[in-house]
Amino acid sequence: MDYGKSIMLNTKIPLTEVLDVLDKLESLGLIERVTGATLKNTEAKFKLSQEVHKHHTYYRLTRDGDHLLRRLDEKDIIDAYAEIVKDDEVGLKLLYYAEELHSDHALTYSKLLRKPLEEITPKIEELERMGLMEEKNSKVIKFRERRAKPKKETRTHHKYYGLTRLGELLVRELKRRGVLEK
Repeated sequence: MDYGKSIMLNTKIPLTEVLDVLDKLESLGLIERVTGATLKNTEAKFKLSQEVHKHHTYYRLTRDGDHLLRRLDEKDIIDAYAEIVKDDEVGLKLLYYAEELHSDHALTYSKLLRKPLEEITPKIEELERMGLMEEKNSKVIKFRERRAKPKKETRTHHKYYGLTRLGELLVRELKRRGVLEK
């Protein structure tokens, strides 16, 4: 159970898009609005207080939404992502290089794709929101984690990005389908 602004903060998807998706899911009967003036923290897991007064419109999964979510498996999710990115040339190249390099900063991706940094950064952020790439937070990145630099270790002075587990599975599937070269 959650509300639009909280979902926006957790997913980094713009609020207008979150609200549009919530409206669509509600019209499909997959989520429903929560009625009542207060919420218990057993219902709204992100809330720290025992009881919270509602200041937003909260949503929860309906029975149908819960059943649909249970039926989805990893293959369904990978297939859906493959459909989304198959026509996105820059996104595909970023995923390809992220798999090759393991972890690197946006400028390296920009140079490899021969695109301006101003075009690459928003695309990386989009892939992050989709859950396909993530920021690597370690202070020292080993050679096996960053193959673009032939050094044993690299101290991080920038934001370094690499694939998530879901991103790795997607790249593997795209290579299997021949969308990306092996």
